[in-house]
Amino acid sequence: MTSESPRNVLFVVMDTVRKDHLTPYGYDRPTTPGLEAFAEEATVFEQAVAPAPWTLPVHASLFTGMYPSQHGADQENPYLDGATTLAETLSAAGYDTACYSSNAWITPYTHLTDGFDDQDNFFEVMPGEFLSGPLAKAWQTLNDNDALRAVADKLVSLGNTAHEYLAGGEGADSKTPAVVDQTMEFVDDSEQFFAFINLMDAHLPYHPPKEFRDEFAPGVDSTDVCQNSKEYNSGARDIDDDEWEDIRGLYDAEIAHIDSQLTRLFDHLKETGRWDDTMVVVCADHGELHGEHDLYGHEFCLYDPLVNVPLMVKHPELEADRREDQVELVDLYHTVLDSLGVDGGTPASPGDDVVALDRTRSLISGSYRQFKRADATDPGQRGDGKYAFVEYSRPVVELKQLEEKAKDAGITLPEQSRYYSRMRAARRREAKYVRIDRIEDEAYRIDEDPEETTNLADSEDDLIAETEATLAEFEEAVGGAWDTADDADVSDDAVQEMDEEAQERLRDLGYME
Repeated sequence: MTSESPRNVLFVVMDTVRKDHLTPYGYDRPTTPGLEAFAEEATVFEQAVAPAPWTLPVHASLFTGMYPSQHGADQENPYLDGATTLAETLSAAGYDTACYSSNAWITPYTHLTDGFDDQDNFFEVMPGEFLSGPLAKAWQTLNDNDALRAVADKLVSLGNTAHEYLAGGEGADSKTPAVVDQTMEFVDDSEQFFAFINLMDAHLPYHPPKEFRDEFAPGVDSTDVCQNSKEYNSGARDIDDDEWEDIRGLYDAEIAHIDSQLTRLFDHLKETGRWDDTMVVVCADHGELHGEHDLYGHEFCLYDPLVNVPLMVKHPELEADRREDQVELVDLYHTVLDSLGVDGGTPASPGDDVVALDRTRSLISGSYRQFKRADATDPGQRGDGKYAFVEYSRPVVELKQLEEKAKDAGITLPEQSRYYSRMRAARRREAKYVRIDRIEDEAYRIDEDPEETTNLADSEDDLIAETEATLAEFEEAVGGAWDTADDADVSDDAVQEMDEEAQERLRDLGYME
């Protein structure tokens, strides 16, 4: 890499990839030889924290520099609205911008692709042409109405069911080769670029290509194992140790496929002379649970396998080394602006909220995390810069599916449970405190108890108390603690209240007759 700041940025999100399943983080299976080579010229961050445990709010935070409660994109408001995105800012500054993924949340109907000059979502069930224009308007209409929001939840549930069905079979779920192909074409045609890609292979369901299944899950039939986390989490389905081993093998195979495709992309940048002049970010948006805490997937909790994510950054201002200090994925918004020399801060549309470059948030800045130098309008600039914050509003889409699986099995879910809860956490390297609105809070000394098995919320541990107090400061800064429970009802009503255009678009997709 040149000694000057790179002209380009390649930003890679490996969706749902756990840190401890990657070779650079000490995993004993060779899932990621390509990333292991990449780590030799990048900074590997051991303590990177995501702002939420699932895709939509994390990506909205990456694209706005805001925490979830600031940008408002979550399952009860499933689109980004009224915020200027990183892509809009960079496009206005003259950069070619592109976003390629096969994640249904990163599409025009959620507005996460606003500002990208080119985008393709490769989504198998609802292709891109359906996720813009009239349907995008219909989706927003549904979610702007309290009564109709449940209808939108049902549609996502139906879409997920269809996706699970259609994605079955050998390698059917992987659009990653096409994402990589289109990224290479975009890079080749660009003078200076910001390319963002999301790779979905490691997200349920796991149907890896045969080459990788044979290596990491030999003899495992992916259609025989539990591929629906809601079946397990609802209590409708049990998974024994042998099946968990098979599931993890398939998961590893999917990660290995991602690694092979990233290696192909990286090799192309090197062969075409773009590698040295490109900042490369590789991270996960969140991780996954495989039976830990009796949970499967990435819902209903804020445990470390979900929120302590992999992060590797190649930039001339960063040493090719490992870092143990805690960082946040929210910081990457500022790091990209800083690297490309763009201050930002100008709304793309009148009235938009927009975050300007703050070098105390930039990983490549000498004043990184020196929050005493900041203007303190950022709610996360608390304490001595050692804290990260995570937010999880009520997961209504997952909850609806969970209730359906429970009902089919004759199970009634307790309303006073984590399934119906909102959660916020403050985390530092040594400790974590999680505020939960329906059940008891959780707190852990993760330096002494990395598996988070002993709840210390009611203990007299000084560091736990300090972490809880810092969380309280953050909560006050974002509008107050979630200390009263939301209504547990997520029923479907009032379909007839949809406007005719919304109904017509939903008929086109087969959701209505």
